[in-house]
Amino acid sequence: MVEVSMDSLVETLDTKLRQWKPEVAEQVRQYVGAIIEMADQDALDIMQSRDGVQEDFHKSDDAEKR
Repeated sequence: MVEVSMDSLVETLDTKLRQWKPEVAEQVRQYVGAIIEMADQDALDIMQSRDGVQEDFHKSDDAEKR
């Protein structure tokens, strides 16, 4: 994973929030807020394991299509 400074990340997010459609920007704000809340509760490891299961599902689905 590429290391990005938090200042750079915040600047990029701020710029993108102003460029995206209002409904997209609002959805991103909600996602970021949820991630912050999960991090505060030390619950991010649960999200990562769920994402891994979802990724495995997509891989098996792709293999079936071949």
